[in-house]
Amino acid sequence: MTDHYGAIVIGVGGMGSATAYHLASRGIETLGLERYDVPHEMGSSHGVTRIIRKPQYEHPAYVPLVERAYELWEELEARTGRELLHVTGGLDAGPSGSRIVEGSLRSCETHDIEHELLTGPEVNERFPGYDLPEDHRAVYQADGGFVVPEQCIVAHVEAAQA
Repeated sequence: MTDHYGAIVIGVGGMGSATAYHLASRGIETLGLERYDVPHEMGSSHGVTRIIRKPQYEHPAYVPLVERAYELWEELEARTGRELLHVTGGLDAGPSGSRIVEGSLRSCETHDIEHELLTGPEVNERFPGYDLPEDHRAVYQADGGFVVPEQCIVAHVEAAQA
């Protein structure tokens, strides 16, 4: 332990744990301060899962950031031996012409992301848990999935300590 730190991270949840890890991996003496346990249920990063998907309906500019996130999750998995990123496929669905469907399509086309455009009935047949109306559409992207946030926090903290 040192009495001098190059960085102090206040809050070691989803963002803080990743920040502490990446600072430490660059050789910066880093102190992470957390009021609660690691992980804990008092912040926004607790719970079972968080969705991750390459097409971003909000704006195609986010896609390179998400692609980099996939790389970083895979690197952290390899480093810690923890299973963090679960690729299951994903759907962005809504009424035909909706912001979600059109935005997701725009992201896929802009960044050459493999995808399928499905009708509501096609989604219902292929994924029995759904009951989309006939006028709905969905963008299916095989690389979509989820991360396990509390395990991600623990993995970042372990890697930062190492």
